[in-house]
Parts: sequence; structure tokens; C-alpha cells
Amino acid sequence: MNTFKTVFLMTALTVLLILVGRLFLGPGGMVFAFIFALVMNMGAYWFSDKIALRMAGAHEASPVGAPQLHQMVEELASYARLPKPKVYIIDNPSPNAFATGRDPQHAVVAAHVRNRDILIGSVVAVVAGAITMIASMAQWAMLFGGFSRNDDDGGGLGELLGGLLMIFLAPIAATVIQLAISRSREYEADATGARILGHPMALANALEKLESTTAVVPMSANPSTAHMYIVNPLKGRPMAGLFSTHPPIAERVARLRRMSQKAESYGMSM
Repeated sequence: MNTFKTVFLMTALTVLLILVGRLFLGPGGMVFAFIFALVMNMGAYWFSDKIALRMAGAHEASPVGAPQLHQMVEELASYARLPKPKVYIIDNPSPNAFATGRDPQHAVVAAHVRNRDILIGSVVAVVAGAITMIASMAQWAMLFGGFSRNDDDGGGLGELLGGLLMIFLAPIAATVIQLAISRSREYEADATGARILGHPMALANALEKLESTTAVVPMSANPSTAHMYIVNPLKGRPMAGLFSTHPPIAERVARLRRMSQKAESYGMSM
């Protein structure tokens, strides 16, 4: 269900990008928007991990300096049948973690790597960014040259109002879709993590502890990297649920509890 929802939302985001390109830049704008997003996606694919680590102020942890951490990551990677990722440390009193990297062979930590959530998140962020950028270009075009591409087209007031609405609503819609995808992938990551651990309630308890601590000691994380963390690192700041990168911890715990109960009812381990 979460996979279907992700595909649907990514399709909606792509269609929105094409519509924005068509409205503001004409028929050729659809092609421009697609090529522009494609080029940016290639950049995100190759360099998003380095950018994320730099923005988080993370530094690589050596096996000598953090042997227990390396051992734990190696064991979890073995359970997930993944190559051991590199291990980095963020100097921050708030307990949290994030994963990055374009694929399991180029990963840092292992939280969402198996489901390729980091790659999906990078692509979605780039498409949403392209929509916002095109809308911003249209704002400047209206300011200095008027909205209509051709005064003889006869679009009139309706076209002007439609353009104004799209300029202001398209970036908001893109952001809402982007965050909805992030929340959907978070549920899938929880389910995958629970299956790897074989104990959903252990993950549920960890999530509750992380949330309670983060609420008291929020991280000074960059908002653009918030979606990568296990729990929302900005929890201590006011944020509407619609614009949250993470689903409510209570709902994540409830889903994990249902997984555990279902496994117990069938007499199985995860």
C-alpha cells in the first residue's frame, strides 16, 4: 500500500511539474521542465550523500574510535543482507540517526538504504525544487514583463488569474506531495526494520524513546535534511502535521504493534 501511494504521489508531482512548465513557458516548457529536472536528478543521484553529510556536520567514525558502533552496524547490515555502510557521527546531544547514499554499495549507515528511500527522496526533492524554481521565474517575469506570453492569444483575465494561482499554489502543492511521500516511505522503513530485527516492539520502544528525548533536546538540524532522520529532528519546533517530514510516532508505533500481534497470532517470529 505504501509503495502504491509513493508511486501515485511521485506521478502527481511529475504531472504538476509538466503543467507548470507548460503554463509558464509554453509548449516547449514541458520539455524544458523535464530535461531540467533530469539534469538536477543526476546531480542529486551522485552528490546528495556528500551534501547531506556536510550540511549535518557529520564526520566519519573509525573502527578504532567507535568499535561498538561499527560492530552493531555490521551486524544489522548482515541481518539485512546488505554490504556494511560507512559510519559517520554527528556531534549533537540529541539521539538520532540518518542514512544517505545512492545505493547500498555507496551508503552511510543503513536505516532506509534497503528500500532506496534516500534515492527516492532525492528525486522527489529535485522535482519539487524544479517546480518552485519555475514558479519563481514566472513571478519575476510577471514583475518585469507581464504574465501573458503573447498579448494576441486572448487569454485575458482568466489566464492571468490562473497563472497567479499556479505561481503561488504550485510550490505549496509540490511541498505537500514531497512531504507526503516522505511520510509514506517512513512507514515502509519501519516495517522493513522490524522484519530485519525480528522484533517490531523493540523498534516501537526505540521510536518512543527517541521522540521523547528529541522533544526535550531538539537537534539543530537543517530543515532540508530532516526527512532523512529516524524521527523528526525538529520535533521541538512548532510544525503543522501536513508539513511534517515524518508521520506521528503514535501511528508508527501502532502499526508496529499490529505487526507484532499479527506475528504472534500466527505463532511466527518476524
